Amino acid sequence: MLDVRSLGRKPGSMREEHRVVTAPERIGLDMVAIAAGAEVELDLTLQSVSEGVLVTGTLTAPLAGECTRCLESFTDELEVSITELFAYPDSATEQTTTEDEIHRLVDDEIDLEPVIADVVGLELPLQPLCEPDCPGLCSECGVRMAIAGPDHSHEILDPRWAKLAKFAAEAPGDGAPGTGVDDTDESHVDRSLAARNGSASSTTEEK
Repeated sequence: MLDVRSLGRKPGSMREEHRVVTAPERIGLDMVAIAAGAEVELDLTLQSVSEGVLVTGTLTAPLAGECTRCLESFTDELEVSITELFAYPDSATEQTTTEDEIHRLVDDEIDLEPVIADVVGLELPLQPLCEPDCPGLCSECGVRMAIAGPDHSHEILDPRWAKLAKFAAEAPGDGAPGTGVDDTDESHVDRSLAARNGSASSTTEEK
């Protein structure tokens, strides 16, 4: 709250105001905001005009957010301009506008909290980025492309050959893919043939 009683109502009266205040709560959007407890710096000029007190100046505060491309946390600094009229009680502006349109002076005090919330919310991006050229995440494995390296890639198999590749990978043994014959099967066949040949030789000798 700013007390403007000393400013008076004479049009043209001015006062400089420099303040550092603590954000009472989080101010901003879902993905980026001024954190609760952060220091907010206000450099303002208060000027008395015929219909109220005109507040102009800048707000500077730290930002904390999450990148919408790579989902990494980041910090930044926000600087935003403020231009807001606070209407005097019983002024023409007070009588012809709503509080949603023009803020009011109440007991010679200005409440800046709703003004700060409005200007910050309008200034922040809906899709914040950690860097303007953030490459985001790999669509195949989800790794951050910023740290993956320029040679990061994945072999993309033609879906027409996907079943064949799966069958080849599942086929046992070291033989040709898809034959279904492994080393064990070949050894068994060799032993059977040897036994059969041995039996035939014995029969011949007996004769």
